[in-house]
Amino acid sequence: MPSARRLPAALLLAALTLSACGGQQSSGQDPPASGGENGFPVTVEDASGEVTLESAPQRIVSLSPTATEMLFAVGAGDEVVAADEYSNHPEEAPTTDLSGFTPSVEAVSEHDPDLVVLARDAQEAAEQLRKLDVPVLLIPSATTLGEAYGQMRMLGRATGHPGKGDEVADRVESQVDEIVEQTAEEVGDADLSIYHELDEGMYSATSDTFIGQVYDRFGVRNIADSAEGAAGGYPELSPEYVVEQNPDLIFLAYGGEGAVRAVGQRPAFDEVAAVRNDDVIRLDPDISSRWGPRVVGLAESVAEALTAAAQEG
Repeated sequence: MPSARRLPAALLLAALTLSACGGQQSSGQDPPASGGENGFPVTVEDASGEVTLESAPQRIVSLSPTATEMLFAVGAGDEVVAADEYSNHPEEAPTTDLSGFTPSVEAVSEHDPDLVVLARDAQEAAEQLRKLDVPVLLIPSATTLGEAYGQMRMLGRATGHPGKGDEVADRVESQVDEIVEQTAEEVGDADLSIYHELDEGMYSATSDTFIGQVYDRFGVRNIADSAEGAAGGYPELSPEYVVEQNPDLIFLAYGGEGAVRAVGQRPAFDEVAAVRNDDVIRLDPDISSRWGPRVVGLAESVAEALTAAAQEG
């Protein structure tokens, strides 16, 4: 990930949520529930290791937009009493001014939580909350679809909704697979290349990131993979490099229609196939930066664009 001091605020948000940082990842293969009639205590695995929850949480604070979406999807929405400032989906999410990037333990404690869900970057806050005997789950940024499905299952088990968690994960996986298979039939042997742009600074995402893995499922060539700095997952591309690579499609994870027009106005970009063929596509910034259940919508947007580009050829 590029240094936070070099990234603008909007990109920092996307990079943090899409980070391909190392460390222990949730495998989705957590130990089975055991204990009383309601299935508790339950032991699950988060970014810090095994976490045992003695009883089903009734007051959950979520400081991760993706986790908030997952919690509502797996049936734990009624137990979420507070969510961070960027948790804007679903509409009924109890969004507050709590920060997920620099969590205030004092502010979180005011909501009297019996479970706090944090992004893995908030390790210090997690340790402080655990000292106060508040159960914490650190959710790592998924780098593959499989990890995303595993987190849905894990949150279902951790909140007392194992069946719903499995159901949601299975449904999302099935729908994504179906979209990929159908797109492969429609695209045929078209050899398409893509460029995913995170912000106006032309930072991109390689196939080692979550969004890159989504593109990889469709069998397209990601021009960021061969760029200088690709090893970090989020290389900063130069205009000259993009023009040279001549991507068939450009996906923007920010801005509005003005951003789409601005890409076409860059020097020499009128020579890029994506610009010539009007294949510069703006993705929903939230959906494209989160790995929750709405990844189905992301796959649909990518599939639609790839199908249209293939038919043009």
